[in-house]
Amino acid sequence: MMTLVGHGDFGATRVGATLAASFLASLVECVEALTVVLAVGSVRGWRSALAGAGLALAVLAAIVAALGPALTRIPLRALQIVVGGMLVLFGLRWLRKAILRAAGLLPLHDEEAIFAKRSAAMRDGVRAGGGWDRVALAAAFNITMLEGTEVVFIVIAFGAGGTGLLLPAAGGAAIALLVVIAVGAALHRPLARVPENTLKFVVGVLLAAFGTFWLAEGAGLAWPGPLSARPDLAIPFLIVAYLGVALWLVPTCRTKVGIHSVEN
Repeated sequence: MMTLVGHGDFGATRVGATLAASFLASLVECVEALTVVLAVGSVRGWRSALAGAGLALAVLAAIVAALGPALTRIPLRALQIVVGGMLVLFGLRWLRKAILRAAGLLPLHDEEAIFAKRSAAMRDGVRAGGGWDRVALAAAFNITMLEGTEVVFIVIAFGAGGTGLLLPAAGGAAIALLVVIAVGAALHRPLARVPENTLKFVVGVLLAAFGTFWLAEGAGLAWPGPLSARPDLAIPFLIVAYLGVALWLVPTCRTKVGIHSVEN
């Protein structure tokens, strides 16, 4: 049987992979939130926009602080099955959209267009005469909470993989947030050059791979061959497998759509 996560040495491989996956997944959400916050701040004023975003970050940090320790009270196997299943579904959702966008079946995510649209919407709102701008405050708070909630889920899900993984998961998310804030403060514009669909493609693969790994461990399944002694090494194999299938699906989807168009 496999060695359970959290019992014994879970290895630097799992810690590093957790930090990297959390960083990449959080980076996508932070970029999307930054686009809206920048649009709100540039049109309505930075004081209220930054206050709304800051308030949302404080609420999200409190949620992580409250839920993180509570994970230790849940039986490890049950937690791995539940969280693993959710990660697989979450990752496959991202991966599906990324595949369809790469195949040309869905439009690519355009941060510049979103920035322009949000800016226009903010200009149409009624500006307060003085003090706090409630429109800007609410808009920045809502988008930060919306995207931040997904980051919190990612952090808690990765942290639930075993003892000692919550810290690297939270660290990856924190690094992503700091990177996006630093770049946003320097550029004062959306991070349009970030290849977001590529990031979502990679993150979808990582989430699905981690979810599958934890589902297998929670179910007590045995890994074949040398992986039975080092179950951590199954993570790279799962990543390669999901990535291979996803890359195969991109041209397959293009071909099927092309055949369908010719027939019609």
